[in-house]
Amino acid sequence: MKIRNLIAVLAFTLLFSCNKDKEILNTLNEYNTTMEAKGYHFGDALALPKEVTDNAESISISFGDKETSSLVVDPKFFTLGDNAVTFNIKKKNGEFLTQDATINVFAKNPEAKLSYEIVKDYPHDPKNFVQGFQIEGNVIYESDGQNGSSRIMKYNLGTTTPLVSTPQSAEIFSEGAAIVGDKVYQLTWKNKKGFVYNKSDLSLIREFAYPNVIGEGWGLTYDGKNLILSDGTKNIYFLDVNDPSKIVRYISVAGSTEAYEQLNELEYHNGFIYANVWQKPIILKINPANGEVVGKFDFSEIAKRHTTNEDDVLNGIAFKGDNMLVTGKNWDKIYEVVIK
Repeated sequence: MKIRNLIAVLAFTLLFSCNKDKEILNTLNEYNTTMEAKGYHFGDALALPKEVTDNAESISISFGDKETSSLVVDPKFFTLGDNAVTFNIKKKNGEFLTQDATINVFAKNPEAKLSYEIVKDYPHDPKNFVQGFQIEGNVIYESDGQNGSSRIMKYNLGTTTPLVSTPQSAEIFSEGAAIVGDKVYQLTWKNKKGFVYNKSDLSLIREFAYPNVIGEGWGLTYDGKNLILSDGTKNIYFLDVNDPSKIVRYISVAGSTEAYEQLNELEYHNGFIYANVWQKPIILKINPANGEVVGKFDFSEIAKRHTTNEDDVLNGIAFKGDNMLVTGKNWDKIYEVVIK
């Protein structure tokens, strides 16, 4: 009889403990789900429910190869946008509970709605699948994609006839490009390498490998010190211009209510990064110091004149003085707009 009573007590204790663990994790999950939609800002404290904290001896958060016991959204630990983390709870009885979660971090200040006015348009060859787009003087330098038709070329603004065109081999899908002094750097999509050309005749000088963390090449620009690369995620990487295989630093991009993935063609102008977002008729103005979106252009009115499928989208930013040039994949126009 005593053995039966002992077994009953143990079974009850085990059941109570399991139910308590479920209660703790369910409460934490409800909190995380609510905050995932609402988001945090840097400096915010994670106000975990008492059901969790009262039963915990310690709580830590692990993220990749990092771990912290501080329940504060610290920019040294978190990035803007989504952060896939694990909560590690050490209970007062020494047992451990874990739960995966997503912590979204948004910019503190709302991004400005930037307006513009079209002041001129220029012809653009609709066969060009624009991936990289920049201007120097009156010369457009353009990188065009698609396997079998990828190339780097330059032409005078107002014409569509290339002054020089260097084709790629059929296995190459060209992506973003940037002018650096007397050279032009060009990315490839999935080939894990880029090219460096003489700016004068677009003859190939050399190739370079991507850093291992970068899986794909999308957009490219230059800030006077570093190459700036997007890889189709929320991240923007700053590369050593003398050795583009080395990452100097990176930022993640988010606005005040939204994280932005699929950052594409890039342009650097007057201290800010401008970025297309793949398949969206918007251009973001980004603070390069921290990744915060400080402004956003809505180019829906222009894009709907040209976009008939998922490929022929807005994708081309350059600055002609302080006026912006915009175009897209397979568009027949380049638009010059004055920013109001």
